[in-house]
Amino acid sequence: MRILVVEDEVDLARTLHTGLTAEGYSVDLAHDGRQGLWMARTGEYALVVLDLMLPGLNGYKVCAQLRRENNATPILVLTAKDGEWDQAEALDTGADDYLVKPFSYVVLVARLRALVRRAATAAPPVLAVGDLSLDVAGRVCRRAGARVELTPREFAVLELLARRAGQAVSKTDLLYHAWPDEAQDPNLVEARVSALRKKVDAAFHRQSLQTVRGTGYRLVDDRERD
Repeated sequence: MRILVVEDEVDLARTLHTGLTAEGYSVDLAHDGRQGLWMARTGEYALVVLDLMLPGLNGYKVCAQLRRENNATPILVLTAKDGEWDQAEALDTGADDYLVKPFSYVVLVARLRALVRRAATAAPPVLAVGDLSLDVAGRVCRRAGARVELTPREFAVLELLARRAGQAVSKTDLLYHAWPDEAQDPNLVEARVSALRKKVDAAFHRQSLQTVRGTGYRLVDDRERD
């Protein structure tokens, strides 16, 4: 079972990695908010352990952005901020639990187990737009039942379009979603959309990925044209 730990204190992150690995978890580390957001979006994690005071993008924003994108991965906030308003804000932005540093390792592990148990009862999200489906947890794309192989960036672009199906999504939003750490070059999006059109549209004689002039792109159910 994979866990993502987003923690900028390197020594603490390493300690958590060692301890949670000993508990049987597979642990990935991120040391800033933007890296953590990207990994949480593109990885298959059972849960996320998230610090609040992170460089690049704070934990509140990471949590809020994941929830806006309907990412249901359980989030445990682990932070030195112990004020009641800090806790309330974290929970209101979508965190599932809150633990203050310094913390009991025994309690941390018990809370992680509880979050995993709760999440096990929920089915992983599958986004569907017409006969195009995205298994977000499994990172699998299918069109008319046939599997379509996508790169992580292509999947990230298509995922955001599917989450906002029928709506125009700007190139800026797609850049922020799929390239949080890299240069904000619209050509990155255009290249991925071009590749996606070949894989999910042209290969199936479809036209579901549309250009919205002056804005960006839109994903629609185009079966009514058949």
